[in-house]
Amino acid sequence: MKIDGGLMGNLAKSGDSAKRLESIGFHGAITAETSHDPFFPLLLAAQETENIELVTSIAVAFARTPMNLANIGHDLNSFSKGRFILGLGSQIRPHITKRFSMPWSRPAARMREFILAMRAIWDCWHNGTPLTFQGEFYTHSLMTPMFTPVDIEFGAPKVFLAAVGPKMSEVAGEVADGILIHAFTTEKYLREVTLPAVESGLAKAGKSREGFEISYPGFIVTGQTEEAFNASKTATCKQIAFYGSTPAYAPVLGVHGWGDLQPELNRLSKQGQWDDMGTLITDEILNEFAIVGELDDVVSKFKERWGGLVDRTTGSLPARNDDHAREMLQEMSA
Repeated sequence: MKIDGGLMGNLAKSGDSAKRLESIGFHGAITAETSHDPFFPLLLAAQETENIELVTSIAVAFARTPMNLANIGHDLNSFSKGRFILGLGSQIRPHITKRFSMPWSRPAARMREFILAMRAIWDCWHNGTPLTFQGEFYTHSLMTPMFTPVDIEFGAPKVFLAAVGPKMSEVAGEVADGILIHAFTTEKYLREVTLPAVESGLAKAGKSREGFEISYPGFIVTGQTEEAFNASKTATCKQIAFYGSTPAYAPVLGVHGWGDLQPELNRLSKQGQWDDMGTLITDEILNEFAIVGELDDVVSKFKERWGGLVDRTTGSLPARNDDHAREMLQEMSA
């Protein structure tokens, strides 16, 4: 199992942070498109590292165009000598239309076409194939030598796709190189909903599971002291409740028979009662979403639940120090 570490915070420190992750033994450094651009830190990380993979988890696809991301993806992959993974997500309608002022419609179908359009552009640049992509949402039919990259030694980057529902999961299997599983996922939902959809997408494209990566971040509740453990538990319950308030994520609760919880969480979220939302996450629910245990036990518990199901995991290891982190990485990778 590969383990990715977060590359968040101060842009000026991104290079040093990536060097530290690489020295500890992390396989990848990830960024997320939240309050900052997800690509700039990875450019600095590429300059300061040699082996670690560089992953956006995620960049918002529908805030941009296929040509825009084809350029960014190519440049980062070339500069990092083939270490960049373009992790994409759709976001939700209000963010796309109200925050980014971009169109929204049929997200799974649009995402499928978006990735295929990028691949057509890369095929033009790297193999000289004429650019004649005609789709329902995107059309690309103009490319001249002046706008064609010449640094094509490392080819196109891998593309990972974030998905929760079965439609987007199927798209990931069909047109992407990996899937970014949302933290708001349980083992039951992964086995019964996500993985069958991925397999359906792989079959559509005539691909096998080999080489297709499943990345899952996961929640971990632990702490070196009782106070730290309780703080971790409270924060995780709040995070689960926040995700659970989103209508699109209701099916995850539904497979466990907790469908009535989602409307209540949504109601409280609209009232701004964030602390109250967390109290609705029972220990039963928490244990389905999170690995809960003593600091020295969480790695073995994580491997017991997710080993063989996922190929890589992301997030911060709850380590005492860098040496302990190295030990945890070695144990989890074994």
